[in-house]
Amino acid sequence: MRRITASIVTATLLLGVGTARAATAPSARQTHPATTTGHDRHLREEAQPAIEFKHGNIDWLPQLAAQAGWPPKTWRKLGQIILRESGGCPNRRGGDIVDKNCNITGHDGSNHRSDTGLLQINGVNYDKTRNQWALICRANIACTQEQLLDPVTNLRAGFALFKAAGWDPWTPSTWTN
Repeated sequence: MRRITASIVTATLLLGVGTARAATAPSARQTHPATTTGHDRHLREEAQPAIEFKHGNIDWLPQLAAQAGWPPKTWRKLGQIILRESGGCPNRRGGDIVDKNCNITGHDGSNHRSDTGLLQINGVNYDKTRNQWALICRANIACTQEQLLDPVTNLRAGFALFKAAGWDPWTPSTWTN
């Protein structure tokens, strides 16, 4: 019986069984523990060290992208977009200026505050008061900016946009005024 239980726990750890959960806005030196539910949560948190987000560093990408459902073949381009959009800081909102530890140190004066998190998801994609067809909200991923400050939720939302429109949401030549 112990061998079967150990095998199940091992399979759970290897397969990453669990669901993402939304969180409040991450602090500047945020760490992101494994996001699972159920009895394996404590085991999984011990198995994976907490992630410390640093501007320009996306070493955590394979772990969180896999958790959010992104296929490995997309991770290179996904990483490039994350670095361009947020610098790898999940607590960043449009126009935020951050230091190397992702601490918000100011704002550049721009007016795109609804852009949120790692992939700078725009409000028209989650806020039903701005767009009744807001894809991310209709898919029950996130309907508020605060939910999208959680890195896994943001990556899940980005994956929903990717499945609907490919890389176009992050390609400036496809944006309209």
